[in-house]
Amino acid sequence: MDAEIHAAIEAHWTASEDGDVEREHAIYAADAILDYPQSGERFRGRETIQAQRGGHPAERHFTIRRIQGRGDLWVSECVITYDGTPTRTVSIMEFADGLVTHETQYFADPFPAAPSRAALAEPIPDGQ
Repeated sequence: MDAEIHAAIEAHWTASEDGDVEREHAIYAADAILDYPQSGERFRGRETIQAQRGGHPAERHFTIRRIQGRGDLWVSECVITYDGTPTRTVSIMEFADGLVTHETQYFADPFPAAPSRAALAEPIPDGQ
């Protein structure tokens, strides 16, 4: 079952990149909940989730960095680029019967590295 869920999540993000809203939202249960904690918004139901994403004014691109999970809890790390500006995202998906029942999505803008840490850090390779 884990391989099937992993494949469904990959298909979800690929459909997001392709602009295929039907396939993108097929992963959600009819009564799924989507939370955006940073804005305090909650969206109830697959149709509402799809509607709030529809008609987004920005040009968007989705890059999967990592998908990990087991059983009914999965995490995706992605970069969503809005009009050329990348935003790192973490999506936490809870599953039941092979469908997402609750997703929490966090968004983080890039920031410059602190010069004081330069001797300690190395750059993250592209694609990770």
